[in-house]
Amino acid sequence: MRPLTEEETTQVFEKLAKFIGTNIKQLIDAPEETHCFRLQNDRVYYVSERVMRLATNVARDNLASLGVCIGKFTHHKNFHIHISCLEYLGKYAKHKVWIKPSSEMSFLYGNHVLKTGLGRITENTDNGAGVVVYNMSDTPIGFGLAARSTIDCRKAAPTDIVVLNQADLGMYLRSEEKTPASAL
Repeated sequence: MRPLTEEETTQVFEKLAKFIGTNIKQLIDAPEETHCFRLQNDRVYYVSERVMRLATNVARDNLASLGVCIGKFTHHKNFHIHISCLEYLGKYAKHKVWIKPSSEMSFLYGNHVLKTGLGRITENTDNGAGVVVYNMSDTPIGFGLAARSTIDCRKAAPTDIVVLNQADLGMYLRSEEKTPASAL
């Protein structure tokens, strides 16, 4: 476990800023306790400083996880956000999309959100902006990229894609299906 380098920090903050904007400050300086980002085996964890100090007593090889996994760096040194940070993305999201109950299962199966499934969208959402996808009960169920701006959504045809799915809660079940039971 080590602190992020300046280049890694920049990549992580740029990716998070796409979804939560300037709320990154609130993420780090949480009112309850100060948090930080740490790297362990190419995965970036969001952890309280108190827990991080306690974890320094554990050998790196024995430390499996620490805090909440925000994402990971690929072999090409690109950063990808994981679904495990959805709680924080949902809490500090800048742009939100609510989908109708009839389209919720389709989204959870990994499909994009079509105009027919769009319930609401926050104003001033730009094309390509990071959005957190909610069901109509205000529960975050995934995140993705806006394929159309708020204004374009009003003019879109019913079969047009509105949100490109990057991750959803159904990923847990889909990945479990691919993992053999003997590996668990």
